[in-house]
Amino acid sequence: MNRTAKRIWVAAVGAVAFATAAAAVQAADISGAGATFPYPIYSKWADAYRKSTGIGLNYQSIGSGAGIKQIKAKTVTFGASDMPLKPEELNAAGLVQFPMIIGGVVPVVNIKGVQAGQLVLDGATVASIYLGDITKWNDPRIKKLNPKLALPSTAIAPVYRSEGSGTNFLFTDYLSKSSPKFKDAVGANTSVQWPVGIGAKGNEGVANMSKQTDGAIGYVEYAYAKQNAMSYALLINKAGKAVSPSAGAFQAAAANGDWAHAPGYYLILTEQPGATSWPITGASFILLYRTPPDVKATSEALAFFNWAYQNGGQMAAELDYVPLPATLIKQVRATWKADVKGVTLAAN
Repeated sequence: MNRTAKRIWVAAVGAVAFATAAAAVQAADISGAGATFPYPIYSKWADAYRKSTGIGLNYQSIGSGAGIKQIKAKTVTFGASDMPLKPEELNAAGLVQFPMIIGGVVPVVNIKGVQAGQLVLDGATVASIYLGDITKWNDPRIKKLNPKLALPSTAIAPVYRSEGSGTNFLFTDYLSKSSPKFKDAVGANTSVQWPVGIGAKGNEGVANMSKQTDGAIGYVEYAYAKQNAMSYALLINKAGKAVSPSAGAFQAAAANGDWAHAPGYYLILTEQPGATSWPITGASFILLYRTPPDVKATSEALAFFNWAYQNGGQMAAELDYVPLPATLIKQVRATWKADVKGVTLAAN
């Protein structure tokens, strides 16, 4: 091989290597942002999906409010929110919404001598704590719910999410349904003005702050409570039963959801009836454009979600999330086909 031919060959090899690297980077560019509630399972799915396909997921766990802002600003391919957007807001923004996973928000406590599942609370009592009306763990209203539990006079330190989040929405929606006073004073939203307490960012921040603060009470997605070995409280549900958080309790609440008659999948699962239903159950949603700015990127994102529906159920169950039922997955796939323009998926 002469010098000129060698230079051409080296240049060609370099160009192929560059193109291959560029394609790999592009293939890995599934970008999303939003809810911290589903982050543990999205992370687990992403790792398995990369091993299976070589394609990665860059998901920013920054809270539902920020995720909604980012998808509306078109800086990510998909947004994620635990507060579903109403149909009129979806239409105004040109977005499609669908549920991806179901889980539960749980109260976590840091009380000396109190282990996971020993403390029983109800919505009205938790609301009074976050309103600042109950300030000690041995308050008579808490002792009435726990007559056999030795509770200290420790001051209660409520911990709340400081940024806009779907976890905030689910928690405040539950408290608003449990307490008229809380509904009037604080209300249900992704971001509210808390009367008392300590702010922390993300489920991670609330979990860490609650673990570090004596007398704390916080609220996190159940996977965070399990991963951090936190003491969680039982809750009195709508049927008047003390229930423990679990995939089965989340499933019991989710079974009441009438998704077929929920325009834009707008459905809130807090305070569902049933003796075994967990009262702070919620779905986490994905937001995409009806007319995607980048059809290829949106196709890659939908391929990931489709893979997760097909292959991610056991992984979800291991983290105590509830996979969507087959009938709902079929409904979501029909939504993709009808409402997301220019995107096609391989036959299932």
